[in-house]
Amino acid sequence: MGQDWGQDWGQDWGQDWIASRLASAAAGQRTGLRGGHALNPGITPKKPLAAAAVLIPIVNHKDGLTLLFTQRPESLATHAGQISFPGGHMEPGDGAPEETALRECEEETGIRRRDVTVLGRLGDYRTRTGFLVTPVVGLVEPPLKLNPGPVEVADVFEAPLDFFLDPANHQLRRREFEGKMRKFYAMPYGDRYIWGATAGILFNFYDSLVQP
Repeated sequence: MGQDWGQDWGQDWGQDWIASRLASAAAGQRTGLRGGHALNPGITPKKPLAAAAVLIPIVNHKDGLTLLFTQRPESLATHAGQISFPGGHMEPGDGAPEETALRECEEETGIRRRDVTVLGRLGDYRTRTGFLVTPVVGLVEPPLKLNPGPVEVADVFEAPLDFFLDPANHQLRRREFEGKMRKFYAMPYGDRYIWGATAGILFNFYDSLVQP
């Protein structure tokens, strides 16, 4: 992260500032539909797209802000071991993506929805596997009372928000999948390999907060 940005960050940070940046991004139409298809023209996801939402939980520690992630069990049939934000399918009783994100976060981590202050949304993210994901940004005050759901969550961990706002930590990688070379974002943190849709959503979050 550049020195000038680091100085501005320390001076201006706060939940109102985040909310205003997200609102500015929306007004500037930077919250439009995004996804892996943008990196891989000609590759389309499964249709019809299923509505889903995730919560990007910002933990408001006094010594610095962190993001909270979940890691899926290795025993799952799909996305085994992958790192993600709490989230899932929108259910018929969910009136809005915010309700889905908060409900799923409570089910997966134990963080109660009433303990999350919603700050805004990012643009919808389209995944190759056929989901239309709405990322919702929320602020959580520590101490966290975690109670992970063992079926869906093997681990819950935090990482500094600054790390993901530093473009030096944003990687664009390639690998062959189903006979085609595909590009994808990755943001490895220590021994945690964050990639795919989660890294793509993190890049969009960076874009909404940092870009003018």
